[in-house]
Amino acid sequence: MDSILDYTLHDGTATLTMNDGKANVMSPRMLDALNAALDRAEADKAIVVLTGRPGMFSGGFDLSVFKAGDPRETLKMLTGGAHLARRLLAHPQPVVAAASGHAIAMGAFLLQCADVRVGLVQGATVQANEVLIGMTLPHFAIEICRQRLAPTHVHLVGATGLAYSGAEAVAAGLLDAVVAPDALSAATQAQVQRLKKADPKAFTATKLRLRAPVLDALTKAIEDDIVDWSRMGGAKP
Repeated sequence: MDSILDYTLHDGTATLTMNDGKANVMSPRMLDALNAALDRAEADKAIVVLTGRPGMFSGGFDLSVFKAGDPRETLKMLTGGAHLARRLLAHPQPVVAAASGHAIAMGAFLLQCADVRVGLVQGATVQANEVLIGMTLPHFAIEICRQRLAPTHVHLVGATGLAYSGAEAVAAGLLDAVVAPDALSAATQAQVQRLKKADPKAFTATKLRLRAPVLDALTKAIEDDIVDWSRMGGAKP
């Protein structure tokens, strides 16, 4: 497995730990590593735990790719992130996100694609900061937020870039539970053990039935995003 992503399999649980030494950005390399890890987890028929290093879940897309100015690489990265989000939403086995620290922009959107999301009670922010840095929220991100966030917070999260932490993130629907940093591992494992009690076939069928509307909406949303991103960067899809 790629050195920026550690894959460990134990007792039917595949733990995917992102650690690029910095912000765990969704670079093309990280996206490739995550897809390879999900391939492996699916083959192992394992419950997935997606986490990051202490203090950082993910800071979002790799800004250095934007700054490099290659429209094709930018389009590839953005499209790859959107497809990864859709893949997580439809992953056949349960996915538990253990937000070990800050989850910003694409990092926050990945959280919304997990079945259960456990974060920190303090010291970590969940935020969609696109409008604060001059970016329009992508169509795919809006659909992901709509299917998980409390209705009164969708606009606050997407249009105003409001930052959330702790209990506020739970109330907004960005997280399901928050614990102290030293309790994150135990809380995550408790969720894994709970999910193991579900019948695998019934879980997958029900998950896909519940998420059918957002998965259908994402098909068009991603198509619209690719058109927008291509126009902005001058690249062809």
